[in-house]
Amino acid sequence: MLKNNAYSAYATNKIMTASPAELTLMLYEGAIKFCNIAVKAIEDKDIEKAHANIVKAEKIIEEFQATLNFKYEVAKDFNNVYIYISERLVQANMKKDKEILEEVLTHLRTMRDTWKEVMRLAPAQK
Repeated sequence: MLKNNAYSAYATNKIMTASPAELTLMLYEGAIKFCNIAVKAIEDKDIEKAHANIVKAEKIIEEFQATLNFKYEVAKDFNNVYIYISERLVQANMKKDKEILEEVLTHLRTMRDTWKEVMRLAPAQK
Protein backbone atom coordinates (compact mmCIF):
# COMPACT_ATOMS: atom_id res chain seq x y z
CA MET A 1 0.00 0.00 0.00
CA LEU A 2 2.78 2.44 0.89
CA LYS A 3 4.49 1.64 -2.41
CA ASN A 4 1.32 2.53 -4.35
CA ASN A 5 0.94 5.80 -2.40
CA ALA A 6 4.54 6.74 -3.15
CA TYR A 7 4.09 6.03 -6.86
CA SER A 8 0.80 7.96 -6.91
CA ALA A 9 2.48 10.94 -5.26
CA TYR A 10 5.36 10.76 -7.74
CA ALA A 11 2.99 10.54 -10.73
CA THR A 12 0.88 13.44 -9.47
CA ASN A 13 3.98 15.56 -8.88
CA LYS A 14 5.29 14.72 -12.35
CA ILE A 15 2.03 15.89 -13.93
CA MET A 16 1.72 19.01 -11.76
CA THR A 17 5.25 20.16 -12.56
CA ALA A 18 5.24 19.30 -16.28
CA SER A 19 5.31 21.96 -18.94
CA PRO A 20 2.46 22.07 -21.49
CA ALA A 21 4.80 20.42 -24.01
CA GLU A 22 5.62 17.62 -21.57
CA LEU A 23 1.92 17.13 -20.79
CA THR A 24 1.21 16.76 -24.50
CA LEU A 25 3.94 14.14 -24.75
CA MET A 26 2.48 12.32 -21.73
CA LEU A 27 -0.93 12.27 -23.40
CA TYR A 28 0.52 10.78 -26.59
CA GLU A 29 2.33 8.17 -24.49
CA GLY A 30 -0.89 7.41 -22.62
CA ALA A 31 -2.92 6.95 -25.80
CA ILE A 32 -0.24 4.61 -27.16
CA LYS A 33 -0.18 2.66 -23.91
CA PHE A 34 -3.97 2.25 -23.82
CA CYS A 35 -4.07 1.12 -27.45
CA ASN A 36 -1.32 -1.42 -26.78
CA ILE A 37 -3.25 -2.75 -23.78
CA ALA A 38 -6.39 -2.96 -25.94
CA VAL A 39 -4.54 -4.93 -28.64
CA LYS A 40 -3.34 -7.43 -26.04
CA ALA A 41 -6.82 -7.64 -24.52
CA ILE A 42 -8.32 -8.39 -27.93
CA GLU A 43 -5.74 -11.14 -28.46
CA ASP A 44 -6.67 -12.53 -25.02
CA LYS A 45 -10.40 -12.23 -25.84
CA ASP A 46 -10.86 -9.87 -22.87
CA ILE A 47 -13.58 -7.72 -24.43
CA GLU A 48 -14.22 -5.54 -21.37
CA LYS A 49 -10.55 -4.66 -20.94
CA ALA A 50 -10.23 -3.89 -24.66
CA HIS A 51 -13.29 -1.64 -24.53
CA ALA A 52 -12.13 0.20 -21.40
CA ASN A 53 -8.70 0.96 -22.85
CA ILE A 54 -9.98 2.01 -26.27
CA VAL A 55 -12.32 4.43 -24.48
CA LYS A 56 -9.34 5.83 -22.55
CA ALA A 57 -7.50 6.43 -25.83
CA GLU A 58 -10.64 8.08 -27.26
CA LYS A 59 -10.79 10.44 -24.26
CA ILE A 60 -7.20 11.52 -24.86
CA ILE A 61 -7.95 12.27 -28.50
CA GLU A 62 -11.01 14.26 -27.38
CA GLU A 63 -8.75 16.24 -25.04
CA PHE A 64 -6.37 17.01 -27.90
CA GLN A 65 -9.30 18.26 -29.98
CA ALA A 66 -10.69 20.35 -27.13
CA THR A 67 -7.39 22.17 -26.67
CA LEU A 68 -6.75 23.07 -30.31
CA ASN A 69 -6.33 26.79 -30.92
CA PHE A 70 -8.12 27.53 -34.19
CA LYS A 71 -6.54 30.95 -34.57
CA TYR A 72 -3.69 28.94 -36.13
CA GLU A 73 -4.39 27.38 -39.52
CA VAL A 74 -2.60 24.15 -38.61
CA ALA A 75 -5.25 23.45 -35.94
CA LYS A 76 -7.70 22.53 -38.69
CA ASP A 77 -5.29 19.90 -40.00
CA PHE A 78 -4.74 18.48 -36.52
CA ASN A 79 -8.49 18.43 -35.95
CA ASN A 80 -8.99 16.42 -39.15
CA VAL A 81 -6.36 13.91 -38.01
CA TYR A 82 -7.96 13.65 -34.58
CA ILE A 83 -11.40 13.13 -36.15
CA TYR A 84 -9.99 10.33 -38.28
CA ILE A 85 -8.25 8.67 -35.32
CA SER A 86 -11.44 8.97 -33.24
CA GLU A 87 -13.48 7.32 -35.97
CA ARG A 88 -10.96 4.50 -36.28
CA LEU A 89 -10.97 3.97 -32.50
CA VAL A 90 -14.77 3.70 -32.55
CA GLN A 91 -14.55 1.16 -35.39
CA ALA A 92 -11.85 -0.79 -33.58
CA ASN A 93 -13.99 -0.86 -30.45
CA MET A 94 -17.14 -1.96 -32.23
CA LYS A 95 -15.34 -4.72 -34.14
CA LYS A 96 -12.67 -5.45 -31.53
CA ASP A 97 -10.26 -5.24 -34.44
CA LYS A 98 -6.60 -5.18 -33.52
CA GLU A 99 -5.52 -4.33 -37.08
CA ILE A 100 -7.39 -1.03 -36.85
CA LEU A 101 -5.70 -0.39 -33.51
CA GLU A 102 -2.31 -1.11 -35.08
CA GLU A 103 -3.10 1.52 -37.72
CA VAL A 104 -4.06 4.00 -34.99
CA LEU A 105 -0.86 3.15 -33.14
CA THR A 106 1.18 3.94 -36.24
CA HIS A 107 -0.41 7.39 -36.44
CA LEU A 108 -0.03 8.04 -32.70
CA ARG A 109 3.62 6.98 -32.68
CA THR A 110 4.36 9.25 -35.65
CA MET A 111 2.66 12.18 -33.93
CA ARG A 112 4.46 11.45 -30.66
CA ASP A 113 7.83 11.20 -32.37
CA THR A 114 7.19 14.44 -34.25
CA TRP A 115 6.23 16.11 -30.98
CA LYS A 116 9.45 14.88 -29.36
CA GLU A 117 11.40 16.41 -32.23
CA VAL A 118 9.54 19.72 -31.82
CA MET A 119 10.38 19.67 -28.11
CA ARG A 120 14.02 18.95 -28.88
CA LEU A 121 14.28 21.76 -31.43
CA ALA A 122 12.26 24.35 -29.51
CA PRO A 123 15.02 25.31 -27.01
CA ALA A 124 17.45 25.81 -29.90
CA GLN A 125 15.12 28.39 -31.45
CA LYS A 126 14.97 30.61 -28.36
